[in-house]
Amino acid sequence: MAGGRRIVFEDVSKTFLVRNQPLAVLDRVSLACAPGSFTALIGPSGCGKSTLLRIALGLEGVDSGMVLIGDEPPDAVRLRGEIGIAFQDAALLPWRSVSANIALPLDVLGGRAELRARIPDLVGLVGLAGFEKALPGELSGGMRQRVAIARSLVTDPDILLMDEPFGALDLILRRQMNVELQRIWIERRPTTILVTHGVDEAVFLADRVVVLGGRPGRIRGIVDIPFVHPRPTTIFRDAAFHALTDEVGALLGGEG
Repeated sequence: MAGGRRIVFEDVSKTFLVRNQPLAVLDRVSLACAPGSFTALIGPSGCGKSTLLRIALGLEGVDSGMVLIGDEPPDAVRLRGEIGIAFQDAALLPWRSVSANIALPLDVLGGRAELRARIPDLVGLVGLAGFEKALPGELSGGMRQRVAIARSLVTDPDILLMDEPFGALDLILRRQMNVELQRIWIERRPTTILVTHGVDEAVFLADRVVVLGGRPGRIRGIVDIPFVHPRPTTIFRDAAFHALTDEVGALLGGEG
């Protein structure tokens, strides 16, 4: 894959009605993600990170502002299978094998024999060769997340949206999955937006970290990450890495 498409959020605001009362979740958020870039969204719970992903996926509308993927609205891109999504819950169908779970988006979209033929390659890409026929109940938590990532890539998407995909994993497994995700992103290069609460995870994976303030979510600051990919795990001990995590942490705390 040569790379993804540009995503633009322009003055996006969103309010929900909760118990007949308006709840402002996002306020005039503007952000442009270059083709093939990796952006991490971080901020306190309830600041609208996941809502921003749902808007980019075309599952939520906006009260004001505009979102474009390339020059199209998100729902048009999603309906063609050009957006991949991975959530914190792998949400695998327990009666379907690894390969069948990965194929699920193709079953929904129909056809696409050339993409279905690449499922064995995707199984290998996420490190699950030999487990093609295994059921979800026979897999570890990390393995199930690998299936979910492969499923998000099966349509060869231009855009990859990830909402806390490793949030339920322990620290050691989470770091292993960070390394795997970096490897997969380098090979495929979809335009990626990752929602996370992990400062280390954001700085390790992303080209830039976008920090949102408390509800209603507004961009508090953007930290550019200068490290080239691939990034080794030894970077977690690097002083420059810690300086960047401190910068992100200061923005999360309201400084900067």
